[in-house]
Parts: sequence; C-alpha cells; structure tokens
Amino acid sequence: MTLSVLGDLNWSAVIVATIAYFGLGGLWYAEFAFGRAWQRSAGWDLNPPENAGAGIYAVPLATCFVATLATAMIGAASNTDNIMEGILLGLVVGIGVALPVIFVTGTFDMTKPAPMTFAAIGAGYHIVGLALVGAILGLWV
Repeated sequence: MTLSVLGDLNWSAVIVATIAYFGLGGLWYAEFAFGRAWQRSAGWDLNPPENAGAGIYAVPLATCFVATLATAMIGAASNTDNIMEGILLGLVVGIGVALPVIFVTGTFDMTKPAPMTFAAIGAGYHIVGLALVGAILGLWV
C-alpha cells in the first residue's frame, strides 16, 4: 500500500462514516446507555466543566476521523467492496487494534476505580463504531 490510495478513497463516505462514528459516541456514553457506568469506572462525572465549550469534542472528532481514514485506506488496499466485507474490516480493526490497545491501558491504569470496566466500555464503543465505519465504507465503494 502507498499513500496514493488516498486519491482512490470515497471522501464523502469517509466524512459520513466519521460523523456516524462520532455520533455513536454521543449515544454510547449517554446516561441511558453506558454513561453512568463509564462515569463510575472513571471516577468522575460526565458533565464537562462550565467553561469547556464545544472545543472539548474536537479531539474525539479528530480521532474518529483518523481511525476512519486508516480503515478506509486498509479497505481500499484490501479491495473491500460491499457492506459485509466492510463490517468484517471494521471488526478486524476494532478487535485487532482498538481492543488490545485499550485493554493494555486499562490493565495498567491504577488511577481509575474500575479500570477494566472503563476499558471494556471504551473498547466496545470502538469495536461497534469501527464496524459501523466499515459498513458505511463498504456500502459506498
């Protein structure tokens, strides 16, 4: 694979998949889903400080873009060209990369009251989110 694959990407799909991945995070970490458990496991409440503003969401949005772009590049290099292959690609990236990285962090993070719960919620989000990304990318080839 070379960086020339960037010219072959469907950039509309990359942008839509990024927004879907980011939006899933809003639902995943909401109080009605995993928000309360995530808050307890992290040892803090989910409400951002009053002066945080919308900028607090810039980093998660940027990381969703980077992960989506990397997944799109792998998809292009592996000729992923339908929704089922896209979902499989997202699961491979989520389970093969995101899950191990997050669980290593959870294993060694003694600053949180329940680091493995924190890691499981985060890894679950990325696995489902990257499967969603893969589905969108595979659908929009």
